[in-house]
Amino acid sequence: MAKLSILLPAFNNQDIIRDCLESIKWADEILVVDSFSTDRTLDICREYGARIVQHEYIQSAKQKNWAIPQCAHEWVLQIDTDERLEPGLREEIESILVNPPVDCDLFKIPRKNHVLGVWIKSKGIYPDYQTRFFRRDIGRFEDKEVHAHVKVAGQVGTLQHHILHYGMTSISKQLRNIDRYSRYQADELKKRGKHFHWYHLVFRPLAIFLHSYVWQRGFTAGYRGLLIAVINMTFDFFTHAKLWELETLNLPHSPK
Repeated sequence: MAKLSILLPAFNNQDIIRDCLESIKWADEILVVDSFSTDRTLDICREYGARIVQHEYIQSAKQKNWAIPQCAHEWVLQIDTDERLEPGLREEIESILVNPPVDCDLFKIPRKNHVLGVWIKSKGIYPDYQTRFFRRDIGRFEDKEVHAHVKVAGQVGTLQHHILHYGMTSISKQLRNIDRYSRYQADELKKRGKHFHWYHLVFRPLAIFLHSYVWQRGFTAGYRGLLIAVINMTFDFFTHAKLWELETLNLPHSPK
């Protein structure tokens, strides 16, 4: 059977990383790429026999792409600290490692996103496929500031079992994420040559709310669906507000 490296980016995740490590401890290698944590994150990782490398964080894709060549094994599964493997995903991955395909270098995995403790099944939130299981020497994350996916030139397979994502554990945490990730997305838009227009702050947020809440049937998720639609709208509003800031005021942003 081919061996598996799990790539786990980390930074000050002592409160959540143990549950993640419990779900991946069976792997042949856990490689933690750490952005110089100051809490007990690394002590917990050492309890699970993880190999640790440290690197200054610039953005998510660059951090992962820097670490991928340092994985010891041919096949890599990338997982975040707020994610877990669903029962059955291990067995599905191992069945591929027993007889690796010659014509497929990447597999996408469906993800169940939990919002305030509840799995959200509405359109646009599920199945949320993630390209995370790939050959080390072929797969790399897109050079994007946020929400980058692994890309390969050839065929992409699909797994059936899920990654469980517990990213939104509180509204306060999500508000902090909006501030952080809207900065990344504004940087990405500027890098791609996009420019701010006033109507981006007037019409786009309303259109995004209606798309999320009505077209993607967010209303079927109750108050959480309404919350997600408002978050999507707010994220887009502040992304373009920060693009305006980058173009017009030329103010330095807070560190990433």
